[in-house]
Amino acid sequence: MSGKSGGNDVERHLRWLYGLQMNGIKLGLTNIKELLRRMGNPQGSYRCIHVAGSDGKGSTSAMIASILRKAGYSVGLYTSPHILRFNERINVDGRDISDEEVSELTGYLRHFSDDMCESEMFCTFFEITTAMAMQYFKDRKVDFAVFEVGMGGRFDATNVIVPEVSVINNISMEHTEYLGDTIEKIAFEKAGIIKEGVPSVTINPEPAFGVIASVAAEKGSGLKRVDPEDIEIVSNIGKGPEFRYLGHKYFVSIPGRNEAKNAAVAIEALRVLPEFTDRIEPYVADGLASVRWPCRLENIGNGFIVDVTHTRAGSEGLASDVGEIYGKVVLVFGILSDKDADDICRNLSKVASKVVVTQPQCLRAKAAEEVFSIMKRYVPDAEIKPTVGEAIERAVELRDDGEEVLITGSFYMAEEALRWMGRTSQ
Repeated sequence: MSGKSGGNDVERHLRWLYGLQMNGIKLGLTNIKELLRRMGNPQGSYRCIHVAGSDGKGSTSAMIASILRKAGYSVGLYTSPHILRFNERINVDGRDISDEEVSELTGYLRHFSDDMCESEMFCTFFEITTAMAMQYFKDRKVDFAVFEVGMGGRFDATNVIVPEVSVINNISMEHTEYLGDTIEKIAFEKAGIIKEGVPSVTINPEPAFGVIASVAAEKGSGLKRVDPEDIEIVSNIGKGPEFRYLGHKYFVSIPGRNEAKNAAVAIEALRVLPEFTDRIEPYVADGLASVRWPCRLENIGNGFIVDVTHTRAGSEGLASDVGEIYGKVVLVFGILSDKDADDICRNLSKVASKVVVTQPQCLRAKAAEEVFSIMKRYVPDAEIKPTVGEAIERAVELRDDGEEVLITGSFYMAEEALRWMGRTSQ
């Protein structure tokens, strides 16, 4: 790779990278394919695992990467969005890419992007970030790279890889303006990551499963469906669930019952690999017990729990886990405009002793007044505050002794909460 830049260029390169967000969301593979072609197709330099879904895809990706690292492989992990720092998106062997490495790669990619602009091929923030991860993994000579889909699947920028296995986790109603207004339409978009002859794994029930199975059959892809009935929860505590799956007992260090399901999906994805039995299976338990994935029912101390649930199904699971582990909590809640606010409010209200509604500082945020009007249907004495910080301060005033404050609704809520509390990702 060429185009190295010094430390003094870090801020300049990051400003350019974030400036690409003005190009918006553009689903399609034409730009990313051309960009990668000009770069020499770095994504062909390592074995890949591709993970899509609405809920749990990030956790599942992190689990797969953790198990492979324990088995002695060098592993790249690409996820989105980040919570506090852009660098969280690109990770090799448990270490986030450094500012200097981001700057070096951004300088390298800008050359190609500028050339493409002359042909009116304007790369998006996500396309450049995806290409950056693919190049970084090549430079670091990883054995495996685990790619989490950004949105959908079929036209997502990550869908240029030919993986060892395609994973489709639980599908919910989300991004309907881009992916379709039914579960079947969304499932079709996510099933677009299935490749000819490449095995696939899912845990989805009908109707999503039927769509995925049809696509898999057309592609000649052997499809494994994880049966939730095979997963037995032994205990569900704040540190994570202990569970049995197909005769083996595991503990996964990400809280919540659904993480046991995500772990089963991760295991089945790895089982596809020819070296699973001899080299990987002995390290599954260690990988699950040591995985780290932030802001998933994360108890950060001082009576605060931070979570990023933003779908109906996710909020059902969150409410169940919170009720089982903590009982009632004071809820701080804000959400983006494209989410199912009514169902999420209804589900979370079941475990809320008090509610403070707010609005993250994001252009896509649903106005606090709109969310407040919805939440009051379920919690009549809910309150509203204009900022996340003020909402947390009010929640602290409202909570009883020993009661936790749960902050959830979006990644932006988590970011603002953690910044307000002075927490870093280091």
